[in-house]
Amino acid sequence: MGGDMAKQTVRILGIDTSLRSTGVGIIEVRGAEMRALAYGRIQNKPKVPHSECLENIYKTISDLIEDHKPDCAAIEGAFFAKNPKTAMVLGQARGAAIAACAVQQLTISEHTPRKVKSAVVGTGTADKTQVAKMVMRLLNLKEQPQEDAADALAIAICHHHQLALPKEMQAKTI
Repeated sequence: MGGDMAKQTVRILGIDTSLRSTGVGIIEVRGAEMRALAYGRIQNKPKVPHSECLENIYKTISDLIEDHKPDCAAIEGAFFAKNPKTAMVLGQARGAAIAACAVQQLTISEHTPRKVKSAVVGTGTADKTQVAKMVMRLLNLKEQPQEDAADALAIAICHHHQLALPKEMQAKTI
């Protein structure tokens, strides 16, 4: 997709996975104009069994894709948790999100948290508040999105920046 991005319209689904609060956001970029089409959190209560949480993540992302027809998806790269159980649960949530995208034939790319922060704020060490404020500015939002939704929108923005690069320099697809 590199090259002449100025004449294209592209919709990107960003996903920030978590079992209990997965952030999602879809941006549309037309020329130099970037706007949020939809964003929010997929919330699962603490007492809900993992299988139901995963089903909710899968179904909600599937519905979002059906409703907004993104061209591609981007997800935050896996982080390394000290607790193996935490890493496993996060992996399951990522799997549900990735499966929802794959079933609908979306190309899925992943970006490290550092790359996302750098693309949106200008430094890979930015904190979550800085990311949320910059997302609000870049997308001309009236209110600052909730943390998970802001992260998902930031992932989508980061991916948009990557699309302008030559193919060999773009983020890896999964």
